Amino acid sequence: MTTTSTPTCGCPEGLAAMAPSRRALLAGASVLGAAGATLALAGPAEAMTRLTFADAGYTGDTLVVLSFRGGIDGLSVVPPVGDPAYYTARPSIAIPQSRGLALDTRFALHPALAPLLPLYTAGSLAVVHAVGQPNPTRSHFTDMDEMERAAPGSSIRTGWLDRMVGATTTPGPFAGTTIGSTTAPRSFLGDLTSDLSMRSVDSFTLSGAWDATETARWTTALRAMHAGDADAITTPARTALDALTTAGTLRTAGYTPANGATYPSGGLGDALRDTARLVKAGVGLRAVSIDSGNWDMHTDLGSSTGGWMFGQLSEVGKALAAFMTDLGSAADRVTLVTLSEFGRRVTENGSGGVDHGYGNFSFVLGGGVNGGKVYGTWPGVAPDQTQAGDLKATTDYRSVLAEVLEKRCGLTASGILPGAPSERLGLLRAKA
Repeated sequence: MTTTSTPTCGCPEGLAAMAPSRRALLAGASVLGAAGATLALAGPAEAMTRLTFADAGYTGDTLVVLSFRGGIDGLSVVPPVGDPAYYTARPSIAIPQSRGLALDTRFALHPALAPLLPLYTAGSLAVVHAVGQPNPTRSHFTDMDEMERAAPGSSIRTGWLDRMVGATTTPGPFAGTTIGSTTAPRSFLGDLTSDLSMRSVDSFTLSGAWDATETARWTTALRAMHAGDADAITTPARTALDALTTAGTLRTAGYTPANGATYPSGGLGDALRDTARLVKAGVGLRAVSIDSGNWDMHTDLGSSTGGWMFGQLSEVGKALAAFMTDLGSAADRVTLVTLSEFGRRVTENGSGGVDHGYGNFSFVLGGGVNGGKVYGTWPGVAPDQTQAGDLKATTDYRSVLAEVLEKRCGLTASGILPGAPSERLGLLRAKA
């Protein structure tokens, strides 16, 4: 999902990597229609009563994973304005210290992220810098695959979000959900749970059914067709049918963001709005995947006052701030983590952009975050401090995820992230 109207301009591999995944939800177009029958038979009141009990057996946070596809430039997002070597390496595209939004004596936020500064100050946003994977390749395909498998050096082929949802008890139809796309990421690949993919709550409807009667007929037929089939078929089908029933109830009810929250137009704002909507409806969200694309900025990255990066980050800042405002007290049961397959080179190139690199940043937001701090060991960006010209990764991204799983989701991280480091940064408070 591209988050702005800026034309995509990246390397050939990056353009291919940003194409939609071909792994579609098993409950495909024929099952996707099955929303309405249960709704029509049970009625909205009964359906909403069921939603109240959708989280039975799980008391952890909803984990929202926002993936910046294409390799976002962490040295633009959270620039080390207190490190002179940063300005030497980036004479044209560095964020001037006077323009950066100071986080501490070394780091600042990109000025386009001004809506996030109050969250940082209030302690609900933490930053981890110099984050990365243990075996960097600078390949979109390889590093995306490894990031979402999260089991380097092992033969495990499933995705880490599939393992995460599978480790919870009695997951329901919405337990593992991709919002903003009809295809799930590799992180949901596996057989432990049936993941759900939707562009939006309101568009998640029965294709070809023009009224409630037709919807009921299709649903009855689909349930009968799958009766007696193997679990590999009936479980995804039942998941889709049950989810469509709930979506129909929510669509009828409508939605207005709370607390004066205003989401920006675009895919990211829409996806986060629907995430907040589903969280507050109590449909049983446990892991949510959202994509933000078009970050492969080899050329014309822009300046601190405008351009490609500024436009993209403006949407990110407004969308995340609206999400937290909209959640209100519900933020106490949500943790959002940002990831990207790799960072960018320390030194700018001759085209006003930055090429594939290594170390990056991660945002962690939520009600249980020990925010207002930049975490991690800063390695520096002087030539003798880099890894072959890249920012070193001093924190394995799985350490961040493991802390979320343990402290906020009540899960054992070692079974979900095998081989993850034991290091914990103190990013989060343990859930009561």
